[in-house]
Amino acid sequence: MQVAMTMKAHTSLLILLCAITTLRAQVPTTRTIRPWQDFAVTPIPRAIEPSEPQSKPKIGPTCECTLYHQCDPSSDGLTQDYTFDKFGRQVIRHESKPHCTVTVGVLALCCPLNRVRRETINPKPKGNRGCGIRNVGGLDIDLQGATDFESDMAEFPWTVAIMQSGNYSFTGSLIHPQVVLTAAHRVRMWETYTVRAGEWDFKTESERLPYQEKNVLRIIKHPRYNNKNLANDVALVILEAPFKLDDHINVICLPKQEVVPPPFTTCIANGWGKDAFGDSGKYMAIMKRVPLNIVESNYCQDRLRKTRLGPSFSLDNSFICAGGQHDVDTCQGDGGAPLACPIGEPAENRFQLSGLVSWGIGCNDELPAAYANVALARDWIDEQMLINGFGTSSYNA
Repeated sequence: MQVAMTMKAHTSLLILLCAITTLRAQVPTTRTIRPWQDFAVTPIPRAIEPSEPQSKPKIGPTCECTLYHQCDPSSDGLTQDYTFDKFGRQVIRHESKPHCTVTVGVLALCCPLNRVRRETINPKPKGNRGCGIRNVGGLDIDLQGATDFESDMAEFPWTVAIMQSGNYSFTGSLIHPQVVLTAAHRVRMWETYTVRAGEWDFKTESERLPYQEKNVLRIIKHPRYNNKNLANDVALVILEAPFKLDDHINVICLPKQEVVPPPFTTCIANGWGKDAFGDSGKYMAIMKRVPLNIVESNYCQDRLRKTRLGPSFSLDNSFICAGGQHDVDTCQGDGGAPLACPIGEPAENRFQLSGLVSWGIGCNDELPAAYANVALARDWIDEQMLINGFGTSSYNA
């Protein structure tokens, strides 16, 4: 999977009932046998917040457009920090609240005047409970109107955006506060990258918990990576400094060596990649959540042999396959993105990184796609982590 965008929050007393085109949520999708790095990535400008606070528009005598975390969830407007769990329901489809989305953004709401706050209020922190904990239902709000595979806010705290020149390029997963795992075919040793953790919606900087960014120090590709068939498509990205882990930024667990989820296991891929292959596809702003079933390798190989790859195609054992449902896929811009599979007790909501988006034949067709098999590279990952002085405890469930 591979997938990003931004927009400045405008406020104006003159804009009252302007409607805005519905944000098209785009499904992450797989890729062609050629690595996605061969295709130009359309830059997505990042929203820049105003340096000085601006007055918020009044919608009526009892309502004001404000950010969700500046609207008290209590009817009496007396909530204190850390005395509540969530802010409640938040609708993200623009047509449902045209006044506020035009002036403040998708994370705005029309807040009763007696509940408007000029500073952020904070719900109870969930706390770091080890690797791979998915924030099911979202961290701050109960998202409504998510019809195009949008994830909940901070639902996948290990998913990071890898940037070039301030623009989204591809995706990775945090396995240590200072180490990201991604696809080898996506990284170029001579390029300069920045990694952003804690991102959700590229069109706004209005989330309560801000993203963090770190520069890349060095890249380590798997020694058996093959740039012709993308075998062993795994790379470690070492950062100049560690991220500070928080409710919206955390590491994911890794599987043990050669332990692959069984067929039909439902895993989740996410990122900010395109909704369709080629020039017609658009990068998405809000991180997507795409459910994909693990596909047995021989069946996957047979399906791929019926494509332009031909009857002699052999699927390398460094890949696992997932997907094959029409319009449910990863795509260009999703390279290196996580395929996370559940482990442990269901109530624990814990996931491990079983695959990395690598390649596919087009996007959104009824064909499974190939994901780098992280379990096959586990011993190599451990070795490199120890050599570089990081240890392996961060991603052990």
